[in-house]
Amino acid sequence: MKVLVTGGAGFIGSTVCSALLDAGHTPVILDNLVTGREAFTEGRIFYRGDIADGALLDRIFAEHPDITATVNCAALIVVPESVAQPLRYYRENVAKTIDFLSHLGRNGCRRMVFSSTAALYGASEDFSVDEDSALEPSSPYSRTKVMMEQILADCVATGELDVISLRYFNPIGADPKMRTGLQLRYPSHALGRMIQCWENGEAFQITGVDWPTRDGSGIRDYIHVWDLAAAHVAALEKFDEVMAATPDRYRVMNLGSGEGTTVRELLDAFAAVTGEKLPAVETAPRPGDVVGAFARSRHARALLGWAPRFTVEDGVRHALQWRTLDNAAHAA
Repeated sequence: MKVLVTGGAGFIGSTVCSALLDAGHTPVILDNLVTGREAFTEGRIFYRGDIADGALLDRIFAEHPDITATVNCAALIVVPESVAQPLRYYRENVAKTIDFLSHLGRNGCRRMVFSSTAALYGASEDFSVDEDSALEPSSPYSRTKVMMEQILADCVATGELDVISLRYFNPIGADPKMRTGLQLRYPSHALGRMIQCWENGEAFQITGVDWPTRDGSGIRDYIHVWDLAAAHVAALEKFDEVMAATPDRYRVMNLGSGEGTTVRELLDAFAAVTGEKLPAVETAPRPGDVVGAFARSRHARALLGWAPRFTVEDGVRHALQWRTLDNAAHAA
């Protein structure tokens, strides 16, 4: 099949494209390169532009009338940045996606796999959440995803769109074949900051140590990005089967490892891979930080036959391998 992948030059989008290619499908990438890397599109069908550009979308569908589905990975995703720049996040993640939906409808593309987030969940007593858990978005970023899920559900109710919304937990790692990885040199998430501290000989900051977890640090569900990409391929290949089992044609699925890892435990995994303990200091939570959660991914397992294959240590190892290659490329 041929699939339009918006945000296909980013970390997750580019890995989804690699997984699609490996499975014999053809991704068509649309990315404005605000955060994506053009190098991640080499050898692939690529259009540089914005998802709100109707003329460009019409051109893409005219040149590729055999596109049968869309994977929408285009979004801004940094929680503290969304707190500082809420209007930018609502504009990019909501307003422009509404325009994009109009362009898809005009071109008759009704199958969508939407990139959502686990950040929209509230904390449960045991920190695990399933697709029916309460939604308590705590940042402008997570609120943009809740808004878009509501908008998509309303669009589905018109009969013009079918949607699988994938609620990502915390992606780590890189393409195991090292074709792509983190596109940002200085990411804000925990593993990215650990790698920077390790390279620079600095202490890692544990942001928040009074959370009600087993060791006081925040808890997350770290899922390898290749497992995440494999779930997208399965969602596309089984899309019609999933819709046949979904009366309202809108299906939400969690994508996580199913295990909670605290920040201190991630530090232990990092030490196990590198062979050395990374020094750490305790600080206050960042704006928008929450205690965290981990997934019960029952729908993805039941409907897609999907289960994660990689461990947290695999994710750390692949992230470090990618960082070494990326550093060498920037030094060349």
